[in-house]
Amino acid sequence: MLVRDAMSTVVLTIGPTHTLRQAAALMSARRIGAAVVHDPDAGGIGILTERDILNSVGLGQNPDTERAHDHTTNDVVFATPSWTLEEAARAMAHGGFRHLIVLDHDEPVGIVSVRDIIRCWAPARQHVPA
Repeated sequence: MLVRDAMSTVVLTIGPTHTLRQAAALMSARRIGAAVVHDPDAGGIGILTERDILNSVGLGQNPDTERAHDHTTNDVVFATPSWTLEEAARAMAHGGFRHLIVLDHDEPVGIVSVRDIIRCWAPARQHVPA
């Protein structure tokens, strides 16, 4: 199975000046755990995850004043739609992260998460009548 079969094609893209509260609200509304941060002044594409927001709040930082660019990972490992799920899982395990931005011709076309991979690999839950 390939990344294109598992990835979410709904990609939340935010700017570097979004506050962490704004980012969290947008991510929560879409029920996703990561946002692509597009910052042409800082070299392009990064990722902001729920863990980045949690770490900031845990340090006592104010989510209304902290900006995405200060918490974005810019040293990103990207996947392509033609990667296998094994390749994606290996990259995640090696890098210690749970999301990969999927690029096609240098444009974000999706995000694949550990949850997406598990959903594809785990057998479907069967309904057991009561």
